Amino acid sequence: MSPTEDLNDDLRPEYDLAKLRVKAVGPGRQTDKSLVRLDADVARFFPTAEAVNEALRFLIRAAQQGNPVLREDVETPYTTDPEDDEPSP
Repeated sequence: MSPTEDLNDDLRPEYDLAKLRVKAVGPGRQTDKSLVRLDADVARFFPTAEAVNEALRFLIRAAQQGNPVLREDVETPYTTDPEDDEPSP
């Protein structure tokens, strides 16, 4: 049976299967990724997965070296107000 040949099935004609994707299973499936949801105020500072990973790797390195990463005497360059949509300098 050719792919262009009509099939005798029970699907309604309005179902568009052109964009159908099959979920990957088996040995080729990537399982080393986790999904983490960021709150909106945090996501504004970390718009990509790469930005989040870079910041977390920095914190991991600093913690392993015993360096204090967060100190009360250091001002942060940006502050967020939960009422604001944009971070302010």
